Amino acid sequence: MFGILPPATRALILITSAVYLVQIFTRVPLDIFMLWPLGENFRPWQVVTYAFLHSPDSIAHIFFNMFALFMFGRELEHAWGTPRFIVFYFASVLAAAATQLVWTWYTRSPEPTLGASGGIFGLLLAFGMFFPKQRITLLFPPIPMPAWLFVTLYGLIELVLGVTGTQAGVAHFAHLGGMFGGYLTILIWRLQARARPR
Repeated sequence: MFGILPPATRALILITSAVYLVQIFTRVPLDIFMLWPLGENFRPWQVVTYAFLHSPDSIAHIFFNMFALFMFGRELEHAWGTPRFIVFYFASVLAAAATQLVWTWYTRSPEPTLGASGGIFGLLLAFGMFFPKQRITLLFPPIPMPAWLFVTLYGLIELVLGVTGTQAGVAHFAHLGGMFGGYLTILIWRLQARARPR
């Protein structure tokens, strides 16, 4: 299965999964790699390293992120090529981190953030923009819908959940930040393409 994946998507899945196994089966302290709110525990590298960590108490956290990376990442990397895919993924990760840092500062939350969801939500947005008519079937419930509708609904749900705070422990604004960072990256690419001489 991994042999059919393009290199960056495959590497991200393997590295993230390996880190998860380290989290579960060793006592190596990885807290310093989580994204802590601005303050004494924050370190600059955390804006990237948090995306390779997942909650050891919930296998669903990493499973759904890696499944989405497998589903959407391979299509986008095939369409864009590996260098552009890497730029896009980490632009989404960084935008998600920046958004979460602003949110935790505003709410004075002391909790760290971890997980690849910011990058995944960026990929989700890109998939909806580049393959808007592609059918996506939800797992629960199994309802097929075009990608553009799936992405729009998912984004609205994240916004509502984030504003209302009805799902504690989930970084909804990091998810939205990943989508926003992905959108800005695509916008920059399109502006650069228009500026090139024909």
